[in-house]
Amino acid sequence: MNLQIEKLYHIARKEERNIIGLMSGTSLDGLDIAWCKLRRSGVDTELTLEQFVTLPYPESFRKQVREVFAKRAIDQQVLCGLNAMIGRLHGELVNQALADWNATATDIDLIASHGQTVYHAPQRLTKDIIYPNSTLQIGDGDHLAVTTGIITIADFRQKHIATGGEGAPLAAYGDFLLFTDTVENRFLLNIGGISNFTFLPRKDSDLKAYATDLGPGNTMMNQFMFQQFGLEMDKDGDVAREGVVHEMLLEALLAEPFLTEGFPKTTGPELFNLSYLEAAQQKTGTQFLKTEDVMATLNAFAAQAIVEGIKRQAKGLDHVAVYVSGGGLHNPVLMDNMRQQLPKIEISSFAELGLNPDAKEACLFAVLANETVAGSPQHVENIQDSPAVCMGKVCFS
Repeated sequence: MNLQIEKLYHIARKEERNIIGLMSGTSLDGLDIAWCKLRRSGVDTELTLEQFVTLPYPESFRKQVREVFAKRAIDQQVLCGLNAMIGRLHGELVNQALADWNATATDIDLIASHGQTVYHAPQRLTKDIIYPNSTLQIGDGDHLAVTTGIITIADFRQKHIATGGEGAPLAAYGDFLLFTDTVENRFLLNIGGISNFTFLPRKDSDLKAYATDLGPGNTMMNQFMFQQFGLEMDKDGDVAREGVVHEMLLEALLAEPFLTEGFPKTTGPELFNLSYLEAAQQKTGTQFLKTEDVMATLNAFAAQAIVEGIKRQAKGLDHVAVYVSGGGLHNPVLMDNMRQQLPKIEISSFAELGLNPDAKEACLFAVLANETVAGSPQHVENIQDSPAVCMGKVCFS
């Protein structure tokens, strides 16, 4: 037997696996690195977060990724080179984190790597029936495995698409296994570049769990801040707080048909971006609106897209709770906007469920890798409109 395959076989049979989950989102702020201990699989999965850090990307790297991010016309040599470069960079950042934690590669069984999304193209968004649903995450797993010396599970989204899904959101799989409750009907809301939630009906419910994108989270606000100020985000919502929501512009932003489509669904910054904002401003004659007012309106847009989605699914349910993770959790203006529109629903940090909200997505990919080597597709067969599959490609070191 190949020694690497034998090693993976023994990892799969262990009672406890040390898996590092990696997540790099559309905000391009840095790489989330979560060292997780995972026991068992399926609904019996137990996860302990041992260490977590976000290591920032250099500005030069962000600039390189932006050359290909969510664009139809790109330099293919840049894309090809970034695929290898990101794999190596992520490996180097994992090595740095392990050194900071006084650990070595021998302490880790697997790496679960999401990679860097550069284009998301479900037919729902492209309206192109010639090409199937597709998505592209770069950051080659083999480069990561060789750089760290750790077996890597990567490229999770392709199996989801190959078996009938849209490649996103994948959070439903880990959320369903770890956080389904006996009393609460839970919305696990992640506000990253795009906002999405996993709906987890309580265990005695006839309803099914599912995950869905909702619309823009931070992506349009971040892009506007970078365009206007060269800053990565509206930190603490300070710019939005100084502005006034322009109702006509907000109405134009909310007119996108995607926002009223049924669940589950997926989208991306390919739709919700500065071009989308500019079209809405031209339609409403608000091209010269004060920067603060534009930010206040974009903040309200993100909040309302989220709120309308939650209201639609929560109608008629009792014991409803919303737990928030992602960068939007740290935007108090956004959180206040949501709470004002959902006065009867408790909105809390994901920390209330015992997990660092900033680490959540990286941890969920560790759960997916655990299922790949030690789980079963049957563990997730009760998730609505999501294929019952184990995902990810195995990259030996």
